[in-house]
Amino acid sequence: MSTEQHSNSAATGARAGALPERTRIYQNHHIDSTMWDDFVPRADDIVITTAYKAGTTWTQQIVGMLIFAGELPQQLPELSPWLDMRVPPREEKLPALEAQTHRRFIKSHLALDGLRFLPECKYIYVGRDGRDVFMSLWNHYRKGNDAFYAVVNDSPGLVGPPLPRCPDDIHEFWRRWISESSFAWENDGWPFWSVFHHLDTWWQYRHLPNLLFVHYNQLKADLAGQIRRIGEFLDIEVSAEKLPIIVERCGFDYMKKNADAIVALAAEVFEGGGKSFINKGTNGRWRGVLTDDELAAYDAAVAERLTPDAAHWLATGELPPE
Repeated sequence: MSTEQHSNSAATGARAGALPERTRIYQNHHIDSTMWDDFVPRADDIVITTAYKAGTTWTQQIVGMLIFAGELPQQLPELSPWLDMRVPPREEKLPALEAQTHRRFIKSHLALDGLRFLPECKYIYVGRDGRDVFMSLWNHYRKGNDAFYAVVNDSPGLVGPPLPRCPDDIHEFWRRWISESSFAWENDGWPFWSVFHHLDTWWQYRHLPNLLFVHYNQLKADLAGQIRRIGEFLDIEVSAEKLPIIVERCGFDYMKKNADAIVALAAEVFEGGGKSFINKGTNGRWRGVLTDDELAAYDAAVAERLTPDAAHWLATGELPPE
């Protein structure tokens, strides 16, 4: 998609002052956007959204630590459920969310054109260089065990084809991920969904006061500063006494050590359990793995599917001047 097309879309929608509207339904082996249809929002709800493998669990941990002042009372998936994941069914998921008495922080992997946007809630968008996303996804996908495939493929209500087994060769996976799609309106992201389309839908509305953009690079470079920034956005004051505790418990070493508690279900559905899910936390692992031609294909996809400022932010975390 050209820069002109992106600009025209923003001019007629986001920059004209309109709020986002849901125009598509996303349903596949992992997600069901209709889960949001019966969701009853509260004015202080928080939605944490990423395409995938961009720091989702990390940001959930940060927000949870801010809400509970450094001590999580339950495991993270129970405190912060993935609402648009198609399992467990809505008959279980929605009553559990309704029963929560703390400030709710909900995970989503939906593009904004598939999400019911709630102006009374606050949204945190987390991004990461697509090449780093791919490397993390490769680890995640190939570590799924038989239980993982049973959950996503055999649970009732599957729409579309089942999730195929991960290709044995990373280059085969790359070729399909960068050039094939699961949804007719996307061009990449097989067999999940597009990182680029996901970002594009949110990027056009980045000016909204209830939407905060956070980047993986920023979290790595200045975790304490980003925790304070997120806290300010959520109107949560972080005391000087609590900040070092929160920073320590949101650090990679702590999260890796406590991975089975932080991402409890990972112990059942991934080889290596939670420590496999929270893998390395490093960027740049694609260097020396992806070929020059594969990297050129990435650059071409970015140029076609994102505006230059969105592409720059995805690669660096640097927002354009307001």
